[in-house]
Amino acid sequence: MSAPLAYSPPPHSAGLCSQKGLPIMAMLVTQQAPDFTATAVMPDDDFATISLSDYRGRYVVLFFYPQDFAFVCPSEILGFNAKLEEFRSRECELIGVSVDSHFAHLAWKATKVEQGGIGHIQYPLVSDIKKEIARAYGVLRDDSVAFRGLFLIDRGGVVRHAVINDFPLGRNVDEALRMLDALKHTEDYGEVCPVNWRDGEDAIEPTREGIASYLAEHAP
Repeated sequence: MSAPLAYSPPPHSAGLCSQKGLPIMAMLVTQQAPDFTATAVMPDDDFATISLSDYRGRYVVLFFYPQDFAFVCPSEILGFNAKLEEFRSRECELIGVSVDSHFAHLAWKATKVEQGGIGHIQYPLVSDIKKEIARAYGVLRDDSVAFRGLFLIDRGGVVRHAVINDFPLGRNVDEALRMLDALKHTEDYGEVCPVNWRDGEDAIEPTREGIASYLAEHAP
């Protein structure tokens, strides 16, 4: 097992720019999510070879984290696991990815939470030991480890939302759920979702009349 990552501020745009000068993550939104096939530690702690395409027909939240046995990472892994049934109730699967080996993933799962481990989380942790997946998604820093990238992929395999955090900044699991709800709403009803929208609130008919009506009642 490798030592935990030292969190030093990265140089701007390190390893994230395409040939066109645009961040790869931004270019992925509305595009097919790069497929991959890799070894994962599954909920039953067995090893399995999985592909992203195996999940076609369901939503996927694919998220990258820097390293097993690090600092912010276990809080995120456990935070997503605590809300796993909420994701699955929305026809969404979670997949975590880091550059660690599947053996390191298994050892981390075998480590007690009170000792910095993650216990028996119930979604796959993928081993990206060759760093090909992180590179394809534009989140690999200096050919080393992945930033905290998160991608919401729709049932057709298209990236609809992407966000990236620097190493010290943990993500908000409820925000990932909110974005999933927003995507489902716009697919189901053809409406668009305004600032801070949550499931059950008014959305906007995408016309001039629709936005005028919405702002008449809800302008910040």
